[in-house]
Amino acid sequence: MLKPLDPILHSELRLAIMSILIGVESADFVYLRKQTSATAGNLSVQIEKLQKVGYIEVEKSFNGRMPRTTCRITEAGRAAMASYVEALKDYLNI
Repeated sequence: MLKPLDPILHSELRLAIMSILIGVESADFVYLRKQTSATAGNLSVQIEKLQKVGYIEVEKSFNGRMPRTTCRITEAGRAAMASYVEALKDYLNI
């Protein structure tokens, strides 16, 4: 029996966000937008979904007068990614 794939992580953009965040301490919105080529609106929605399930933490601040959104992966997010990768390995018979 194959393990179910986490529907939150199975979205291409959300998986891309998580893949970026797992390799860095934190990343700001502008960096994530450039790396994923996502629109600001779509990226914002997907970040909110990841935050809502506890996979990432979002900090909003200002750099002078400019708003700045910084994201970092949580321990729950790391665990979810590890489970997702293990489930994919099952699908690929690795």
